[in-house]
Amino acid sequence: MDKRINLIEGNISKALIKLALPIMATSFIQMLYNLTDTMWLGRLSTEAAAAAGTAGFYMWIGASLVLICQIGVSVGVAQGYGRKDLEDVKCYISNGLKLDLMIGIIYSLFLILFRNELIGYFNLDDMVTIDLAIRYLVIIAYGLIFSFISPVFSAIYNAVGNSFLPFVISSLGVIANMVLDPLLIFGIGPFPALGIEGAALATVLSQVLVTIVYLLVSRRNTMLFSHLNLLKFPNVDYIIKIFKLGFPACLQSGIHATISMILTRILAKWGSTTVAVSSIGSQIESITWMTTEGFSSAITAFVGQNYGAKNYKRVKEGYYKGLKIVGAIGIFGTLLLMLAGEPIFKLFTPEDPLAISQGKTYLSILGISQFFVAIEIASAGGFNGLGKTNIPAIIGGVLNALRVPASYILSNTALGMTGVWWSISISSVFKGIILTWLFIYVLKKELKV
Repeated sequence: MDKRINLIEGNISKALIKLALPIMATSFIQMLYNLTDTMWLGRLSTEAAAAAGTAGFYMWIGASLVLICQIGVSVGVAQGYGRKDLEDVKCYISNGLKLDLMIGIIYSLFLILFRNELIGYFNLDDMVTIDLAIRYLVIIAYGLIFSFISPVFSAIYNAVGNSFLPFVISSLGVIANMVLDPLLIFGIGPFPALGIEGAALATVLSQVLVTIVYLLVSRRNTMLFSHLNLLKFPNVDYIIKIFKLGFPACLQSGIHATISMILTRILAKWGSTTVAVSSIGSQIESITWMTTEGFSSAITAFVGQNYGAKNYKRVKEGYYKGLKIVGAIGIFGTLLLMLAGEPIFKLFTPEDPLAISQGKTYLSILGISQFFVAIEIASAGGFNGLGKTNIPAIIGGVLNALRVPASYILSNTALGMTGVWWSISISSVFKGIILTWLFIYVLKKELKV
């Protein structure tokens, strides 16, 4: 299943789209899974949706930690592949997987040991929601290592221009998850009704399947995975390189997750329904950012390979073509959330009129920023391809951090809880404008194109 695409020669639009479409499709079906998972939990109870959303912040932090290796390995592999230095590529892969496993094991143990304190941070006043959140988090934590491995394998194949394989494997996992969710949550047929624990178990089992398939397929790919000895002590030099490349993205995402946790704590004073609305609303909003992140991965690989091959003009042309496409995705997201917010939200909490009303408001406010979210993510992909992973991390970290004081101020005015949502939307607009301008500046001043 070797479908590598030549990114350093030939038609730019064709190469970029061929690489991006499978990645975007992978993001899209992952988004469908997230929405389906949220929909089943919302139908189980509003408390279950709020619990999964609360525990989900720690999954988000876990995904941030994965970015150390996911971005670090992706950039190293793409640039090495562009230089045709396969030994360098193999070293990035081997050491990246070792580092990823170590981080995953440590974080899993942390979640299990401190589960009560972690959920207690949110100051939820509903004991049912607290209990459900702890039970959900523990099951996810036991299987978290599998969620760490598969994104790195996906990044490796995307970096060498083979985005089709990750699409196929990820699709298998998502389909398995979507099938298992209702069976394990509600106890259909011979399956027991496990409630929220069933949702967590479905997630873990699907990630186990994805990891097994990646391992089986990669054993036959000697070009990338020969001499892969995970028991051998890692090369410190490569660990440092990977960490330097990936840590800024990890820090940015981690700050974003932490700030979102603080905002959820602010929202908790309006009750578990408002917490559930924010959780469900963010999943619906992922229509824009998950799809755009898929295209961003393609931009990273394209820019990385051509930067490694010193094709600077091609870097510029590829970025601008990609920016137009993600901009169109962002405009679609804006129109969808602002014009169809109420009927969309009604799919998730059909029996809760308060949640539907608040959800419509949430989607209308966040809809304003979707175009800017899209171009920010695309520009971050361009910076990652150049190896300048610190720039999007700094811009994103600073503006995300400003959401906290803005939320405190705005939520204590007549805006109430919507002040929190306005702080998110406004900061996203500024992030998109600033990061896109900076990348264009780098193209002109540093790459001279």
